[in-house]
Amino acid sequence: MKRLIVLTGAGMSAESGLKTFRDMNGLWENYPVSEVATPEAWERNPHLVLHFYNERRKALLEAKPNAGHIGLAELEKRFDVTIITQNVDDLHERAGSRQVLHLHGELRKSRSTVDPSLIYDIDGWELKWGDKCDKGSQLRPHIVWFGEPVPMISKAAEIVQVADILVVIGTSMQVYPAAGLVDYAPRNTPIYYIDPNESSSGWTRRVELMQMTAGKGVARLQELLTDF
Repeated sequence: MKRLIVLTGAGMSAESGLKTFRDMNGLWENYPVSEVATPEAWERNPHLVLHFYNERRKALLEAKPNAGHIGLAELEKRFDVTIITQNVDDLHERAGSRQVLHLHGELRKSRSTVDPSLIYDIDGWELKWGDKCDKGSQLRPHIVWFGEPVPMISKAAEIVQVADILVVIGTSMQVYPAAGLVDYAPRNTPIYYIDPNESSSGWTRRVELMQMTAGKGVARLQELLTDF
């Protein structure tokens, strides 16, 4: 089977009703990033940070995978598919995708504030102040905040290096280090770019642009990949 590697961003989940960062002009539900998505925000006001992510988790639990998520899962019948996502939702998994690497963490998980290796599933939508890890430390959202290193980036680069086909969906590919992943693809690897709001200008690689939503773009992708 050919290796199909897919890089997805916030636009992937937009049709599921989850707002993108760009749609909100740099604000998440009227909260500046600095107040809810940085280590400093956690130190300054952990209760606000917990509330913010609890609300995001509520919205996620009500959301369902869209046609794009489902279409990518269906491609596993014909390709060895690995999804590398910047999203913290679990919609790829719920659609049936079996190999998903989360660059920026997972909304439905928490982790220890003293031992990053201690990661726990969150039952329901609420992570509370006073919820502690096995070492007795407060649990925080299992999210890579702005200003923090991206632990999975090296593994993601290794995956892209063996891509036979690379697909980018719903991301401007302007935020590093994730934006640099495309450069790891072999030079002869075809690249498909699905995003209704972006163009292929500024890319260092030749890409086939599909200015479509994720759902329509993945349907078109399935047609284009018929002969692979």
